Amino acid sequence: MKHADCPVVDVTVEVAAAPERVWELVSDIAVIARLSRETKSVEWVDGAAGPAVGHRFRGVNEHEAAGQWTTESTVVVCDAPRAFQWDVGAAQAPAASWGYELQAVPAGTRLRGWGRLGPGPSNLTKVIEKFPEKEERIVARRLEEFQAGVAKTLAGIKTLAET
Repeated sequence: MKHADCPVVDVTVEVAAAPERVWELVSDIAVIARLSRETKSVEWVDGAAGPAVGHRFRGVNEHEAAGQWTTESTVVVCDAPRAFQWDVGAAQAPAASWGYELQAVPAGTRLRGWGRLGPGPSNLTKVIEKFPEKEERIVARRLEEFQAGVAKTLAGIKTLAET
């Protein structure tokens, strides 16, 4: 798999809580940051105080191999209580996209969390440029990290929603 393929990882969990309760959690960027493996802090910018399409937030991230960096993200889907998504970086070519899809089921909510690499540049593309012969291995490793991160975040949302 290559970065240009814009690969996606996703995880689905069943949450014993109403979609409205799960929505409160997935659309709260502070909760998402608290549960994230890499995001250390977030804040709304440009006077935004909560989620809405077009609202932007800044995140401080950290990774053992990449150090610390700051991102700017834009909410691109905010459809309560069904879907929430943001793009990281430039709107025309985000470095990554993240989202949640909620579906009411008899036992509560089916929650799908996903992350997509690219198509825009990121810290990962800088590494690929240095080691182009290792691109598939680099992308595969990053996707493993994305998958583990999404799974951890969804497990945390499930725990918070069910308590």
